[in-house]
Amino acid sequence: MYVIRMKNCAFFARHGVRDEEETLGQRFYVDAELAVEPGRALEEDSIEETVDYGVAFSVIEKIVNGKRRFLIEALALEVGKALTKRFPQIKRASITIRKPNAPVPGVLDYVEVTIDWPQ
Repeated sequence: MYVIRMKNCAFFARHGVRDEEETLGQRFYVDAELAVEPGRALEEDSIEETVDYGVAFSVIEKIVNGKRRFLIEALALEVGKALTKRFPQIKRASITIRKPNAPVPGVLDYVEVTIDWPQ
């Protein structure tokens, strides 16, 4: 196995429970840590045999910019499922989503959730 890490993929989206979150939107940050079965990819230096992280970014982007989710946990799970479906070489996906402007009654840097798929 080897690991591909994609850090701080940034998107503007409208997820959250409150109406203002849908109306105003905000930035979300996604990290994807992908445990990949190498197969022949490393020996043959073959992009076709591994995870193309440009395509992986597009998969994440489509989901995060798509349907509104109330929970970032649900959003992270959807990303993990989509990546493992698109790339069967991914044996485990750990997806972290950060929400810097979470509507909480206090000061914080961000709220973050991590989902592992499959669980």
